[in-house]
Amino acid sequence: MAGPAHPVPVGRPEAGARGAGPAPADPTRRRRSPRLSRFVRAYPLGAVGGAILGVMVVAAVFAPWLAPYDPLTTDYAMLIRPPSAHHLLGTDHFGRDVLSRVIFGARTALLIGLVSSVTSATFGAVVGAASGYFGGKVDLVVQRFTDILLSFPLIILAVAVVAVLGAGTTQVIAAIIVPMVPRATRVVRASALAIRQMLYVEAARGLGGTDLRVLVRHLLPNVVAPYLVMLTAFLAEVIVLEASLSFLGLGVVEPTPAWGLMLRDFAGQYVESAPWLPLAPGLAISLGVFGFNVLGDSVRDALDPRLRG
Repeated sequence: MAGPAHPVPVGRPEAGARGAGPAPADPTRRRRSPRLSRFVRAYPLGAVGGAILGVMVVAAVFAPWLAPYDPLTTDYAMLIRPPSAHHLLGTDHFGRDVLSRVIFGARTALLIGLVSSVTSATFGAVVGAASGYFGGKVDLVVQRFTDILLSFPLIILAVAVVAVLGAGTTQVIAAIIVPMVPRATRVVRASALAIRQMLYVEAARGLGGTDLRVLVRHLLPNVVAPYLVMLTAFLAEVIVLEASLSFLGLGVVEPTPAWGLMLRDFAGQYVESAPWLPLAPGLAISLGVFGFNVLGDSVRDALDPRLRG
C-alpha cells in the first residue's frame, strides 16, 4: 500500500529549482545604485563636464606641486622658446614657463569663477525669492531695478564697474557679480511666484508662520533646482567674462597668471611668429567653458522632472 503523498509546498519556489522562473529582483537593489553612476550613464556629456571641472580643481589646488617651474620667475635667456622637453608648452616673452602659468591660471579662473558665481547666484536667489513672495510694491521696485541692469549688455556693465573700481582680482569679482545678480533674481522670482501659491505655503501662513519663517523654511529650499542650474551656467559665463576683461586690459593685472591675460599678451603679437603661445590659454578657456556648459545642461535635465525619462 502506497504511503501518504507528500504535501505540495505552498509559496514561492526556491531560486535555482528546476522549472522555477527567475527569482524576483530585489526591490532595494535599484535604491542601492549610486546616484553618481546613474548620472554618468544618463548624461555622459555632463560626466565629461564634471571631469573637466575636477581636472581644473586638481590643477588649482595642487598647482605648486604640478607646475614644473615658478610661474613668476623670468629668464631672459629663454625668451619665446618653442615647446621642448624642458618647457612642454614653450616660454613667453619674459622667459616664463607657459605650462606653469596655465596650471596656475586655473587657480585664478576658479577663484574668480566660484566666488563670483556663488555670490551672485546666492544673493540673486534670496532677492528673487523675497520679491516673488512678498509681491506688491516690493516686487515692483525690485523688478524695475532689475530691468535697468538687464538692459545693459553683460560686458558693458562689467566694464563700467571696472572703470569705477579699477583693475585687479577683487575689482573683477565685484564687476562680474553686479551684472550676474539680476539674472539670478529674475529666474528665481519666476519659481517663487509659482511656489507661493502651493497649499503647503498657504498652510504654513495659516498656522501663524511669519513671513521670514515661510520664506526660509518653505520657499527657499524649493528653488534649489534653478539655483544649481544657474550656478553651473554662471561658471562658464564668468570664465569668458573674466578672460574678456583681462584681454581688454581691465581685469587681472601682471604678473598674476590668468588665461585671459596670457591670451591678450600672445594673440596679437605672437600669433604668427610663435603660434603655440596663444594656443595654450585659448584651449584652456575653451575646455573650461565647454565643461561648465555641458555640466550645467545635464544638471538642468536631471533636476527638471519634465525632462526625465
